[in-house]
Amino acid sequence: MTETAPKPLILVDGSSYLYRAFHALPPLTNSRGEPTGAVYGVVNMLRKLIADYQSEHVTVVFDAKGKTFRDELFEHYKAHRPPMPDELRTQIEPLHAIVRAMGLPVLVIDGVEADDVIGTLAMQAAALNLPVVISTGDKDMAQLVDGHVTLVNTMSNTTLNTQGVIDKFGVSPGQIIDYLALVGDTSDNIPGIPKVGPKTAAKWLQEHGSLDSIIAKADQISGKVGESLRENLHLLPLSRQLATIRCDVPLPVGPLDLQSQPADTAALRELFQRMEFKTWLGQLDQEKPKDDPAPQPLASEYQTILTEADLDHWLARLEQAEMFAFDTETTSLDYMQAEIVGVSFCIRPGEAAYVPLAHDYPGAPAQLSREMVLERLRPLLEDAGRPKLGQNLKYDMSVLANHGIALAGIRYDTMLESYVLNSTASRHDMDTLALTHLGHKTIRFEDIAGKGAKQLTFNQIGIEQAAPYAAEDADITLRLHHALWPRLAAEPGLQKLFDEIEVPLVPVLSRIERNGVLVDAAMLHRQSEELARKMLEIQQQAHSAAGQPFNLDSPKQIQAILFDKLQLPVLEKTPTGQPSTAESTLAELALDYPLPKLILEHRTIAKLKSTYTDKLPGQINPRSGRVHTSYHQAVAATGRLSSSDPNLQNIPIRSGEGRRIRQAFIAPPGHKIVAADYSQIELRIMAHLSQDDGLLRAFSQGEDIHRATAAEIFGTSPDQVTSEQRRNAKAINFGLIYGMSAFGLARQLGVERGAAQQYMDLYFARYPGVKAFMDRTRTQTRADGYVETLFGRRLYLADIKSSNQQRRQYAERAAINAPMQGTAADIIKLAMLKTDAMILAGKLTAKMVMQVHDELVFEVPENALPKTIEDIRHCMSSAASLSVPLVVDIGVGNNWDEAH
Repeated sequence: MTETAPKPLILVDGSSYLYRAFHALPPLTNSRGEPTGAVYGVVNMLRKLIADYQSEHVTVVFDAKGKTFRDELFEHYKAHRPPMPDELRTQIEPLHAIVRAMGLPVLVIDGVEADDVIGTLAMQAAALNLPVVISTGDKDMAQLVDGHVTLVNTMSNTTLNTQGVIDKFGVSPGQIIDYLALVGDTSDNIPGIPKVGPKTAAKWLQEHGSLDSIIAKADQISGKVGESLRENLHLLPLSRQLATIRCDVPLPVGPLDLQSQPADTAALRELFQRMEFKTWLGQLDQEKPKDDPAPQPLASEYQTILTEADLDHWLARLEQAEMFAFDTETTSLDYMQAEIVGVSFCIRPGEAAYVPLAHDYPGAPAQLSREMVLERLRPLLEDAGRPKLGQNLKYDMSVLANHGIALAGIRYDTMLESYVLNSTASRHDMDTLALTHLGHKTIRFEDIAGKGAKQLTFNQIGIEQAAPYAAEDADITLRLHHALWPRLAAEPGLQKLFDEIEVPLVPVLSRIERNGVLVDAAMLHRQSEELARKMLEIQQQAHSAAGQPFNLDSPKQIQAILFDKLQLPVLEKTPTGQPSTAESTLAELALDYPLPKLILEHRTIAKLKSTYTDKLPGQINPRSGRVHTSYHQAVAATGRLSSSDPNLQNIPIRSGEGRRIRQAFIAPPGHKIVAADYSQIELRIMAHLSQDDGLLRAFSQGEDIHRATAAEIFGTSPDQVTSEQRRNAKAINFGLIYGMSAFGLARQLGVERGAAQQYMDLYFARYPGVKAFMDRTRTQTRADGYVETLFGRRLYLADIKSSNQQRRQYAERAAINAPMQGTAADIIKLAMLKTDAMILAGKLTAKMVMQVHDELVFEVPENALPKTIEDIRHCMSSAASLSVPLVVDIGVGNNWDEAH
């Protein structure tokens, strides 16, 4: 049986076709005199493309308004082009609308051209072994052609593969950038070399191979064209840079996200009527109803509850139901500020109801009292024996708490069901899950509330629009549960993880979030002022080191100073061939040169200032006087929690400035901050999983593991280990957990690669169980396609079998690290469950206020410190049973820094 080849990802250069259609077709207009020719040409091309390829992955990319990075490189880039004609400009909006109504994704990315977006997606798709067809009339795109990427010009009905590029241009796709740099481009105002045409450029590249070789041998090229080359050599670097399509553009979506959707025939009909495309309009009208997306019958079974009699009826049904889906609609996404506008519930697929409670727009109909309805619902919502289902119920629990209701009986959460089944799935939000698992396109919030600054809050939305949206939320949640739960229940390990860790953690996280943490706003203001002065000092030092002023936030100016003026070595290049100014590159340069070090210091301090000292005071809740973060369970693939608004996970502890920010996290009067941190937990998990005798012995005897490792590697006694040897051993211990190569270790230690490899060989010779565990894990992961934590959490690694070496090696490193990091995440979650249970039972006098990596942070009354510290230590150290002890380091202080 042969395997069906995957359908290609089709990337359409919408801007190229828009211009070509405008200039190639006669000036068509509708009866109102509105130009329509360019729209007609592009849509006709798209219809042909869809018919030819029958692919569900078709995306149309347009240029954004405004300047791009090429305008910054060269002020005359496209400068000679006349302004866009009004007859063309007026066709852009209806064209975008028609493309979207056809169900095709539209991408418009600021700061780059459509070519760069297409290049980035093409390279990402090629890395996934997906075939790519780029539909364009732009010759620049020939540089992207390879075994995966083909060009098609629908207007001329021509296709270009690698051989086709050679036949057309006389050079290979890999030489196209050099070819364009030599020839130039009059339409884009790329200079090129005067007198060098396509034939000459192709001939030179055939003879010399590359532009760099041509430049090196410029003196050997005779005739007037040779003179022109030598006179204009200075133009070539810029021309090459302008001609290079960027393939590293940050995008909000990846190739696999770009799926076409069923056409919106109602919208298409309206647009075709407006443009007077009568043939296409007739085809729409002749289509049978079955050709349209199947109408959803759900809305006819949704009920809006406006009377007490209807409420009584639904309450009786909820009381009899074995389980029901529940959702709230609110005034805000901020759980501390949000007030309930309405509630919805569902007991059977397709049967849902919405109870509007606080829609207050002018002319809103009379609604049931919010206080009365919530009080009637209270017995059901607070009954732990009545199972509830929701999508991200932690939010609903926190919002209900604002109204004095303690939600209990959280049994299922579809967001967590999806996350536990496959944490590496792109997203776990309802809209994505409904489309993925039910084939259903939900009503989006933007559909009923609008977008941007004019977006309505839910209380301002008409009940006739709000009710179907809200009822659908509850209905789709139940349907998703029916689709996901059988798969989860079929995997006992995953179900146990869901039942015993993830779902019980929901109310714990809600309580921690609502507890919040006290911060000293005045201290943060002072720190902001000090950081601003520090940034200015560093800026002055940097200007002095550079010999001129420059913008420390401008990669382009940093590039010019470091590599053009100071001639620092180019360690790494961007995909466009420019010297990299990425943080990792600057960090390596900073080992030998002062200016990169100053630039990094400036970046670090600027980030701390903007992210924390400037921002945190404004995030203090006016009612509680505290800062309340949001913890996310369904983000990190390894099971770790993440946090946002503010992100408490990224405050650095190794820098003085970072530790000073932690000083602003303070204890209330009469209390202390207690910080409890697992000691070297991932290394202990490695010892448990590998069962290596040396590691087990070192941890069981309470040895300093880094000192013990150094003694093993360097063949000395532990008391003779130098600080440098211990530092190297620490780098090896942690580096191996993260799958670090000898090359990476060499860079970190500042030694030759051979020396780093020798260290690693010595390590594995002394700890053979670790090497055996790593080899066993790689082999097992290749067989299973996933790796598991000690508690059954899975991390799927599709790239473990990739033919792309870089992607495969990354997956292998993840396979080694995930069991450690994921097991550590599970253990800290179990510790949170134990400590929270002790707090609720009155056996632990503390308030849990933060979770950061392997650390829990509490506020503890001063008079309860000794016993509480020991209780916390016991809870955390007994959270899991490993072959080595779980050691907990606990500190106490007036602020977080003192306690750490």
